[in-house]
Amino acid sequence: MRHKRAIAIFAAITFSTLVIVPVEAATKKPTIEEINAAKKVEAAKKAAADAQAKALNKAKDSLRTLTTKANAAQAKYNAALAELKKATQIANAAAEHAKAAAAAVEEAHRKIGKLAANAYIMGGSFSDIQPLLSANGPQDLIDELSTLSKVGASNAQALERFKAAEVIAKEAKLAAEKAKAAQQVATDKVAAAKKVADDARAAQAKEVAKLQAVQDKLMKDLLAARKVRTTLEEQRQLALLEEQNANVAATTIDQKKIWPDRGFKGAKTIRTTPAQRAVAVAYAIKQVQAGKPYVWGAEGPNSFDCSGLVYAAYKAAGLSWPNWDRLNAALYSVSTYHVKLTEMQPGDLLFYSYNGSIAAIHHIAIYAGNNMVWEARNKRVGLVKSNMYSMPGLMPFAGRV
Repeated sequence: MRHKRAIAIFAAITFSTLVIVPVEAATKKPTIEEINAAKKVEAAKKAAADAQAKALNKAKDSLRTLTTKANAAQAKYNAALAELKKATQIANAAAEHAKAAAAAVEEAHRKIGKLAANAYIMGGSFSDIQPLLSANGPQDLIDELSTLSKVGASNAQALERFKAAEVIAKEAKLAAEKAKAAQQVATDKVAAAKKVADDARAAQAKEVAKLQAVQDKLMKDLLAARKVRTTLEEQRQLALLEEQNANVAATTIDQKKIWPDRGFKGAKTIRTTPAQRAVAVAYAIKQVQAGKPYVWGAEGPNSFDCSGLVYAAYKAAGLSWPNWDRLNAALYSVSTYHVKLTEMQPGDLLFYSYNGSIAAIHHIAIYAGNNMVWEARNKRVGLVKSNMYSMPGLMPFAGRV
């Protein structure tokens, strides 16, 4: 009796010891110190990026101011060019007017000179003094002489008017040329100011581009540091979850029970490559790490049930209808190549049955390696990485797609 009691006590102690011994997670579990170090690196990167952002914003403000000034200088330059064009047109018109006035004066000089020469009887031509010779009497002669005198006086007055017009035209031409020259000077000054503004804007634009390149690099470094930190946190969370589930599985009665082989046969061939199975695993990992919820009948992208996760993972790996569909029982018996549980590879599928029959298969998971699976467990737990034995009723073979 004492012997049996001692054995019972030893068994109880042994069992309790097994219960409290934690199971180490298959996933590497980053330490709090590693996560805190990653946080410090991320904080330093963020501080540098924030400081650079301030410098960049200040430079952009300066660029906007210089751009406004350059645009104003451009407007003044355009206005000055328009005024210069007008002044040039006026000067050209004045020059043409002065030229015409000078020609008119020269023509008047020529006509009056000819008239004066012809009026000089001894030096004139016969045709020019013909009116005097053909006069019918003294009175006609007097009338002809009076007419010639008037004509001479009229031409002399016209000559004076032409000379006055010529003087005015010359003055107008001179004034127009002076205005054009003054406008050219003003335009040159505006052009010089425009060049200064354009050069300042161009130099500031280069500075902004340089600062932007630095900012882009700092933001890239910050995102990389943030990814390191979030990855470490996710790995730790997954590892803790693995430990929790593995401990539950290791200390729960009959959790490691596997249904006996009843002769079920699967497919004769394998449809996927190791690379495709790796893509399927990566897809499942991403959904679990994103904390997607379990919704019965869902197959992504925002929620999944167990077969929906498997379907979406291998669909992402390249399988599609009609060669791929949401299956459980049929997937086990027809569409997967059976492999021993001791020969499983990541990406293989694990099936769970209520009574060991194919018809009673109710759950499916993706093998992760080291006796762990990626699965959409239930509404309460969601998508998790857990121990393959944490759910009872494991079928005797895994299925390879």
